[in-house]
Amino acid sequence: MRRNDIRNIAIIAHVDHGKTTLVDALLKQSRIFRENQAVEARVMDSNALERERGITILSKTTAVSYKDFKINIVDTPGHADFGGEVERVMNMVDGVLLLVDAADGPMPQTKFVLRKALQAGHQAIVVVNKVDRPQARPNWVVNATFDLFVDLGASDEQAEFATIYTNALTGHAGRSPLKMHDSLEPLFEAIIDRIPAPDVDATAPAQFLVTTSAYDDYKGKIVTGRLYRGTISKGQALVRIDREGNQSPAKLSQLFVYNGLQRQEVESAQAGDLIALAGIGDANIGDTITDALQPEALPTIKVEEPTVRMTFGVNTSPFAGKEGQFVTSRKLRERLYQETERDVALRVTDTDSADVFLVAGRGELHLGILIETMRREGYEFQVSKPEVIFQQGADGTRLEPMELVEIEVANDYQGVVVELLGRRQGEMRDMHVRDDGTVHYVYLVPTRGLLGFRQLFLTATRGTGILNSLFYGYEPIAGDMEMRENGSLIASEGGTVSTYGINQVQDRGTFFVTPGQDVYEGMVVGQHIRDVDLEVNVCKEKHLTNIRNNKGAEVIRLDAARSLSLDDAIEYIGDDELVEVTPKGWRIRKKLLSSDDRRREKKRRDLALA
Repeated sequence: MRRNDIRNIAIIAHVDHGKTTLVDALLKQSRIFRENQAVEARVMDSNALERERGITILSKTTAVSYKDFKINIVDTPGHADFGGEVERVMNMVDGVLLLVDAADGPMPQTKFVLRKALQAGHQAIVVVNKVDRPQARPNWVVNATFDLFVDLGASDEQAEFATIYTNALTGHAGRSPLKMHDSLEPLFEAIIDRIPAPDVDATAPAQFLVTTSAYDDYKGKIVTGRLYRGTISKGQALVRIDREGNQSPAKLSQLFVYNGLQRQEVESAQAGDLIALAGIGDANIGDTITDALQPEALPTIKVEEPTVRMTFGVNTSPFAGKEGQFVTSRKLRERLYQETERDVALRVTDTDSADVFLVAGRGELHLGILIETMRREGYEFQVSKPEVIFQQGADGTRLEPMELVEIEVANDYQGVVVELLGRRQGEMRDMHVRDDGTVHYVYLVPTRGLLGFRQLFLTATRGTGILNSLFYGYEPIAGDMEMRENGSLIASEGGTVSTYGINQVQDRGTFFVTPGQDVYEGMVVGQHIRDVDLEVNVCKEKHLTNIRNNKGAEVIRLDAARSLSLDDAIEYIGDDELVEVTPKGWRIRKKLLSSDDRRREKKRRDLALA
């Protein structure tokens, strides 16, 4: 039967198209907040990293009331690297709001999230947002979205989607861009009319699928998901069925439903509700919590495999243990495996070394967010250069992951962009020039060609280029490519960086360090102007003598040092380099700190190639 008093929806879109802003407006207009309550923007982005970067990383659940209906809303990430969050959320909902920018139209991540929604059989409402933009072209956007539905194999019913036009910042919506209401009522009405009510069996034994998990200092592990059938109550005898089908008794200590931004504790919940359970500490994502008298497992959650991996290891630099709280391999291993319980798109594997672990994810940003999160928690460790994960084809050929890349650049930069992508085995699939002179490219590029490419692209386009990518699939290896054009400047000895020392060698390249900073032998202190590494002594002091000249003291002017973000550092490093990550910052270093060790290793490689 249909439970008509409730609707479960997910909001999906490309990054920066306004999902979280629209959720803010829905919350405000459903009277979740008091009239005089101060509410910050993007209230759903509760994570500090989400606020700093302006992106959604973790999917979150909220609930609003409209007339006699309760609408459960799941806000999902918009970046392709966090696609695992979107994939598992599709199990919780009955329909989606597909948010599309009124100027940009469907973007790469739009295709990915929409494909997942259509495969799950969901009905979609297309929300054309930012209709107030001067460059808005809503009719073109709706036509392009319809073409996308057809290309992705939507059924006739799915392709007949409702369209709502919104300005999420002001909280206005309408069925036509020329006739907007001063509220989001048209959107609320479309959700009630077009999104199907959950189909439930209220009398059957309880069945709940774990979709997300979080940890609370007071309540312990809290798992969230959808109650597919039956009712669930505190004190009820339950069984947990894991991915392998193993059964174990489960004891429920607290039961919550969502009301606005809060979890509200209740005694029982009915089929169709999105609920959270506390007390089942061994529950993992994809497990089924079911009635003990009639245990039946639901299909487990499946997500696409990772495409990029890197090593996480115990810090072995001369500065090891000085800045971090958690520095041992036991703590590092414990934290990494703990992350796999929350993030099903992440894979962690032990290596031959007890101090090094192999971590695989969806992309550089996916792994970079994990590194930054662990750094802020007090962990100290070192990571290697990201590398792609190859696969073996059915005929024995070696395959590599490919990405569909969409680029928008001004006409002045199209030559340099074509040259950069050509060097990285990019294959142009489409190109057109917009009315404002912006050139739009679609390329198929090997994932390994995009590792470290973003910073190079932004530098070449003076920060004006826009680049979006989406995993395309596995193809035969495209061939060799030139990944790095410059070598590194390496500290030849440890000590404190001096103004005199940098001044003596600053014509050799761009430096990452400043006077007064401590360095050690083998630490990367800058980028060489040539394509080979160079050892420099940045700690050198000027020898004082009793000879004085009449011109006064010599004035030393240093070029400004380049400040690398953690993402920049991970992009920059080469195969023989590591990033040392601590709660106070990060440093780039060579894997082999001694120059003699590096020379011996180079000689050994040359002999092996000969």
